[in-house]
Amino acid sequence: MDSTNRNGSGSGRMIWIGVAVGAAVGIGIALTRKKRDRWESARDVTKRISNKSSDMAEVTRDIVDRVKNIYEESRKVVEEANELWSHGRKLVGV
Repeated sequence: MDSTNRNGSGSGRMIWIGVAVGAAVGIGIALTRKKRDRWESARDVTKRISNKSSDMAEVTRDIVDRVKNIYEESRKVVEEANELWSHGRKLVGV
């Protein structure tokens, strides 16, 4: 019966040691984490944006080119529609 009690209390002790180690690690992580204020977060965002500014410039250039193409094609469609309208009016005699 003594060996059973020893083994039972030994495993209980190991569980408590595991809980204590886990709590210590959790507290250590919580204490080492630095709380950040809004200004630090804003600085980090601007740093990330400045690091990717060349990518953003390239993407913006692509978007502007696409918008320019859409504008050109739309202008051509409007001109053709105007010509068709004029031609239709001539056919009708108005």
